[in-house]
Amino acid sequence: MPIPLIELTNLDKHYGEKIAVNHVSLQVNSGEVFGFLGPNGAGKTTTIKIIVGLLRPTSGLVKVGGFDVQAQPLRAKAVNGYVPDTPNLYAKLSGREMLRFVGELYNIERSQINRRIEELLKLFDLEAAGDDSIDSYSHGMQQKTALACALMHDPKVLVLDEPTVGLDPKSARLIKDILQQMAERGAAVFLSTHILEIAERMCDRIGIINKGELIAIGSMEELRNMSQATAPNLPGGASLEDIFLNLTGGAEYAELAEVLK
Repeated sequence: MPIPLIELTNLDKHYGEKIAVNHVSLQVNSGEVFGFLGPNGAGKTTTIKIIVGLLRPTSGLVKVGGFDVQAQPLRAKAVNGYVPDTPNLYAKLSGREMLRFVGELYNIERSQINRRIEELLKLFDLEAAGDDSIDSYSHGMQQKTALACALMHDPKVLVLDEPTVGLDPKSARLIKDILQQMAERGAAVFLSTHILEIAERMCDRIGIINKGELIAIGSMEELRNMSQATAPNLPGGASLEDIFLNLTGGAEYAELAEVLK
């Protein structure tokens, strides 16, 4: 039976008069890849930073792995792996040193650290560059190093903000395969992306946030049914792009673009 590994209950985040996240509630279970979509400024990254403990919510409850992120931050972070949209790495360390540092942060046994380092360098095709400083890495190599760091402690929950941006097709496919394998082993994967084709192919369920509010959540079939209720002319096999534009009010811009062609 699936276990809830990410739980948001009435989550709010205000910046003065601005409401960035407004009463968001959702649950992501073990074995699930969950896509989190929305226009720019919709509240995606704010929500993600609250989940991983980088921002404090104005109100509401967030649990990761059953632990309250605010009341039990260390226990929540111990089961969580996070990859931001821009890799945040120590540029003067080598890839191998960076992984060792992360392993020691999580109090992993030394012998296990060594084994995991070699496994991850091989998995991400970074063996040849493992002793080079990270500031010599390409963006794609840094992105893969950041994901390797997030996987170092074999987390139950993996949260990713635009993980495939700037990656070549081979690396993007590798990351997609790894995320699906993690879900098959019982992890919960929370994925934010602007590439709707990736979300449509990979995700078991999708949540769409707009202006801070969660306006839709469900499988592709459930989203199609929801969208057709508001747009009867939408085809039965509508793509995620069509659904997204319909629900977020972007369809009018798509129509205008067609007229201007």
